[in-house]
Amino acid sequence: MAHFAQIDKNNVVINVLVVPDEQETRGQEYLATDLNLGGTWIQTSYNHRIRKQYAIVGGKYDATNDVFLMPQPYPSWTLDSSFDWQPPVAYPSGDAMYAWDEDQRQWNTE
Repeated sequence: MAHFAQIDKNNVVINVLVVPDEQETRGQEYLATDLNLGGTWIQTSYNHRIRKQYAIVGGKYDATNDVFLMPQPYPSWTLDSSFDWQPPVAYPSGDAMYAWDEDQRQWNTE
């Protein structure tokens, strides 16, 4: 089985479907033409072997770097060189559980 993500004109993932093994090599054509779904389809991998990570609805496809990105969790978070979202303040060490407070831009204990 192969997984394919449909992206819109803004490269936002709007659908993720699985194609049968016998269609894997031509998955884009199979989805867009044979099934008449149209649109742009890009293969993704649930085991993260291609394009950084598995595409999820609401995430984005970065065509320049050929990777799928998770949705940005908060406006203050930025992408690092590995294409992971990072907060402006590192997660505290220790055993406590913390939640991000976007208004204060800090971690608070839960």
